[in-house]
Amino acid sequence: MQLTKHWAAQLDDYAIDLAWSPDGGTLAAASAAGPVSLFAAGNGARLHTLPGHDNGTNCLAWSPTGGALATGGQDGAVKFWDIAAGQHTATAPLGNAWVEHVAWRPQKSSAPLLAASAGRKLVFLKPDGALAHTFKDAAKTITALAWDPAGGCVAAACYGGVTLWDADDFLAQKEFPYANGIHALVWSPDSRWLVSGNQDPSVHLWIPEKDIELHMSGYEGKVKFLCFDQTSRWLATSGGRDGCVWDCSGDGPEGREPVMLPHDAPICAVKFQNTHGVLATGSADGVVQLWSVDRAKPLRATVKMPVAATQLAWSPDDALLAIGSEKGAVYVLKCEA
Repeated sequence: MQLTKHWAAQLDDYAIDLAWSPDGGTLAAASAAGPVSLFAAGNGARLHTLPGHDNGTNCLAWSPTGGALATGGQDGAVKFWDIAAGQHTATAPLGNAWVEHVAWRPQKSSAPLLAASAGRKLVFLKPDGALAHTFKDAAKTITALAWDPAGGCVAAACYGGVTLWDADDFLAQKEFPYANGIHALVWSPDSRWLVSGNQDPSVHLWIPEKDIELHMSGYEGKVKFLCFDQTSRWLATSGGRDGCVWDCSGDGPEGREPVMLPHDAPICAVKFQNTHGVLATGSADGVVQLWSVDRAKPLRATVKMPVAATQLAWSPDDALLAIGSEKGAVYVLKCEA
């Protein structure tokens, strides 16, 4: 397997978020300073530069149809953008707290809905920016959001636990107490597992349908990055100088030895392909590696970047790997077997 440079571009600040459009034709890259750049996948041409948010942009999310982009910023607002025109279409002010998380309801669900959080506030917004619902304030600042892949609920985490909020009647489906800080949330694609990456440092797993919990500890540091592969078997986690991948088949990873993927510096990003089984990991020394975790010798490719990655994003067809960096450089690499 080979990684070769396809194109590169430069932002004006730290690449804080990165995402491909659903059709794979456009890459959106948010600069921490505020602007959001839209690049053509084929040649890296800058299609539009959206002004983003005053004081800085924090996050972005493509609508399931790909025609619109939602962004959250330090101005306490969610903004909506028409991608074809490169135009701002709506603003939803959420208060004084930074908007740190935005996530669209999966396309397989009925009505398009955006979940957004700012401080302790969680809201659902419609594609035109109109407010669909405001939930009661969380006990602490919301630190992670993740939609159930079926679209029936969104999981919201804060210090003290996770709440599942129903997307149709807006009621709390379930609450999962956890007496520590939570940095990341991810669902398995089959909706069986809900997993948190934690401050303590550990990974905690729930099977919401069965009220079963598992706990995996022993990490070097706090776990900030999580990703499942498309089969829902493999769970990739950060938390030290090695990528740590758990086998979640059957009864789950408890009692099993994880697959360890060595780096020489702390892991700062993990991302499985969308429809294939290759995992990309990035570490703080600028190294990005590709792995096939079910092989006896899992390492498939290594590339050394000038600076550490902040984001990894596979194109929908898994042919391109986009890498955002601390110095604002965006690299798009072609992945070939």
